[in-house]
Amino acid sequence: MEMEQRKTKAPYSLNSKKVADATKAWLQKRGIKIEEIAELVMLLQKKYYPNLTMEECIHNVEQVLSKREVQNAVLTGIQLDILAEQELLIPELQDMISNDEGLYGVDEILAFSIVNVYGSIGFTNYGYVDKLKPGVLEKLNDKTLGPCNTFLDDIVGAVAASASSRIAHRKQTEREQEQGEETLGKDIVR
Repeated sequence: MEMEQRKTKAPYSLNSKKVADATKAWLQKRGIKIEEIAELVMLLQKKYYPNLTMEECIHNVEQVLSKREVQNAVLTGIQLDILAEQELLIPELQDMISNDEGLYGVDEILAFSIVNVYGSIGFTNYGYVDKLKPGVLEKLNDKTLGPCNTFLDDIVGAVAASASSRIAHRKQTEREQEQGEETLGKDIVR
């Protein structure tokens, strides 16, 4: 009987729009607004680009969130936080994730999979916001508010750091083009 069920199961079908929509929806369900992530981007980049606008920051956050690798990390992290809230993890893992155990670094490793898409500037920016915990990260890191955000705080910081890196790379390309230098093109960092 089990073999018959396997044969009748529909084949796996990747639906990128569905995954992208789910990523945005789950961020929203977990209380995260794109604008809050963009505020972190502004904090990270305003010093270097005084004319940077919030619209540019939002656009770059959206571009980062449009990448499948990022969507996979976001959805995985949110799912693990939800499982921890529901106490559905094995006991040892449950304790570590529920308490955001300092020596449990898998949440940061998942965040690194996001910043890795955007290079070393992303890592530097991530380390800075992870230590400082400004804006929405302070709220996510507050254990008294209830929801488990062990993964989500690192994911949000990583998305902001990646958007910041994306801006830095694009601004460098713009400078080179303005100076008439040969460039690899304006779409180097997607």
